[in-house]
Amino acid sequence: MLDVLTRAGCFIAIIVVGYVLRKVNFFKEGDFAVLSKITLKITLPAAFISNFSGKQLDPSMLSFTLMAFAAGVLYMLLGYLINIGKSKEEKAFGVLNLPGYNIGNFTIPFVQSFLGPVGVITTSLFDAGNAFICLGGAFGVASSIKGTGKFSIKRVFKALSKSVAFLTCITMMILGMLGITLPSPVIQLAEIVGGANAFIAMLMLGVGFKLSGDKSQIGTIAKILAVRYGVGLVLAIVFYNLPIELEARTALMVLAFSPIGSAVPAFTEEMGGDAGLSAALNSISIICSIVFMVTILVIML
Repeated sequence: MLDVLTRAGCFIAIIVVGYVLRKVNFFKEGDFAVLSKITLKITLPAAFISNFSGKQLDPSMLSFTLMAFAAGVLYMLLGYLINIGKSKEEKAFGVLNLPGYNIGNFTIPFVQSFLGPVGVITTSLFDAGNAFICLGGAFGVASSIKGTGKFSIKRVFKALSKSVAFLTCITMMILGMLGITLPSPVIQLAEIVGGANAFIAMLMLGVGFKLSGDKSQIGTIAKILAVRYGVGLVLAIVFYNLPIELEARTALMVLAFSPIGSAVPAFTEEMGGDAGLSAALNSISIICSIVFMVTILVIML
């Protein structure tokens, strides 16, 4: 329990450090975009390589991948529906910021500490389906909504094809299914670079955190988080009743309450949306998720 709380406290502390450093002008507003590029194109892909490397994947476990994909589609649909009657920008923001889980640099450390190999593999496979949504899929759909007001499958695949993190995740999953291991020097390099992912991603959130206090911002955050964790509760109940071993069930329940993907503010910035609001939403979701995830671990372990 102390390990869980300590790690969670460290994540929050890094976000606070990023926020303070921006306030004292150590970081400029434009540095958020630089940090987001480092996260999306360097450290997160490296984290996927180090997490998947050497793991033999059973094809039957792809059901965990499909679960994550289905949850992401559900969240995207809800993100659109809760903004019916509003502007294209607000609809696009909801579609992009409601789905996606921060697994690679937030949930996996929790799972590694408490749930063993089965939990880690379950989490990694779930993250593969999650990657399709939060590393390009939601961005493609949101961009279509903002740009044309219509869904474009072409734009979704175009976004995915340009996502280094998504392509890396899928490649490592295929290699795991085939039982192919990358050369040791490659893995060691990925471990060093990927080890910086959690720090840079959390720092990025702090640098980008911007909450004006405007009632519309507070309302948007409250609405998205209410839907997010309401659905998360339903999913956790469903996962608890699955006919699979306890470690896998617990991992899925923890995943249901994972915070919003750390890459989302970066994609919001790239789409020309309100990146400050996205970063604030993302940061607050981390605090909420810590409470729910720790509660799940206490109940199940």
